[in-house]
Amino acid sequence: QVQLVESGGGLVQAGGSLRLSCVASGSIASFIAMGWYRGEPGTQRELVARITESGRTFYPDSVKGRFTISRNYAKNMLYLQMDNLSPGDTAEYYCRAGGCSGAVCQNSSWGRGTTLPVSS
Repeated sequence: QVQLVESGGGLVQAGGSLRLSCVASGSIASFIAMGWYRGEPGTQRELVARITESGRTFYPDSVKGRFTISRNYAKNMLYLQMDNLSPGDTAEYYCRAGGCSGAVCQNSSWGRGTTLPVSS
């Protein structure tokens, strides 16, 4: 199973920008989808960005226009560019590989998370 490690979290002021990175221990080309989620330990995680194998992206309204997901197959990396951050974006951010796309499902792998505190 591929291992995922997030990085890039850290304190940022409201209105600022930050880019999170997720490196995979193996090729990400076989995953039907990858995504970024956020939440607090012990709570249900919220999807904030998703990209499918075909390159189609999805964002919930809460981050649409502010967050951008991208990937680099050559480096086995997934990114999340976050702009115009607000204190409401404060959370632990997790990288996920796999899951379901339409009727096709794969086992999921999760990273351990990176912390993003946003100060007002």
